[in-house]
Amino acid sequence: MLYPLLKNLLFRLEPERAHSLTLSSLQRMEQCGLLSMIASGAKVAPVKLMGLQFPNRVGIAAGLDKNAVCIDALSALGAGHVEIGTVTPRPQAGNPAPRVFRLPQSQALINRMGFPNEGMEAIAPRVAARKHRAICGVNIGKNASTPLENATQDYLSCLRGMAPYADYITINVSSPNTLGLRSLQAVAQLRPMLVALLDERARLLPALGKSLPILVKIAPDLTTDELHGMADLLPEVGMDGVIATNTTLSRPAGLGSLADQAGGLSGRPVHALSLATVSTLRQRLGQSFPIIGVGGISSAADALAMRQAGADLVQIYTGLLYRGPGLIREVAAALT
Repeated sequence: MLYPLLKNLLFRLEPERAHSLTLSSLQRMEQCGLLSMIASGAKVAPVKLMGLQFPNRVGIAAGLDKNAVCIDALSALGAGHVEIGTVTPRPQAGNPAPRVFRLPQSQALINRMGFPNEGMEAIAPRVAARKHRAICGVNIGKNASTPLENATQDYLSCLRGMAPYADYITINVSSPNTLGLRSLQAVAQLRPMLVALLDERARLLPALGKSLPILVKIAPDLTTDELHGMADLLPEVGMDGVIATNTTLSRPAGLGSLADQAGGLSGRPVHALSLATVSTLRQRLGQSFPIIGVGGISSAADALAMRQAGADLVQIYTGLLYRGPGLIREVAAALT
């Protein structure tokens, strides 16, 4: 009920400053036990997927908690899973500011962050120290300074570093904000990388003593033929699931004066693209292959549409900034 007032105050601040303030406030509120009170009484229906027991069908998309500082807070708000990152092997500052732009009239954001994060050595202990029951996924990527031909080594390094602490791993090859990264979505490029990662997981599993699903996060800008190629590849090599989608480089009409900013667009305008991607994947993959749908979910109706398109779980991020923490509970209840 207080969020509209808080949003007005936060939106007066520069976006990254507001984001940092929000995360630090959530940390303090969780430590005081206030967040569990907010989420108490929410209807939930546990879901088993990829061998994991998710408390409900709604999660937090990667990008909101890049450095794993708010896993417990977001779980206490009612999220069934929290995907942190994107995590790279070495710390990096990301792209120059300004790099995040609000489009309030469209309930959207444009960002060109470029994976700013503190690196896996700093982030891994925070994932290990989490207390709450939400599933925690770790979204991994390559450092911007790593040549594309060496990208697999970065992903392997992150897999080794984060595997003991993550419940699942997401391979991010779809951010538009790291030069050349999306080229790794091409089947010829992606196949050997995924095979290497799956082979490394097989080597790690005996020591881990747990399953460790690996998913791929894809862009909403792939053609139908590219989506079909992706859908054929993933089960063939033994991947455990797919997350659809990341941000888009497209610019639907009506975005306003900031539409020409470079970067990925998220929020309401990407919803139709994400729905279409999930639907195409589901038709090609059949009913059993796990799909997590993300993109423009800002209401229960949006979440239900994503579920009807074929998503087993959904994730939110930009909608949370515009609607507030009540969106988690609203979506969880709608998908019960």
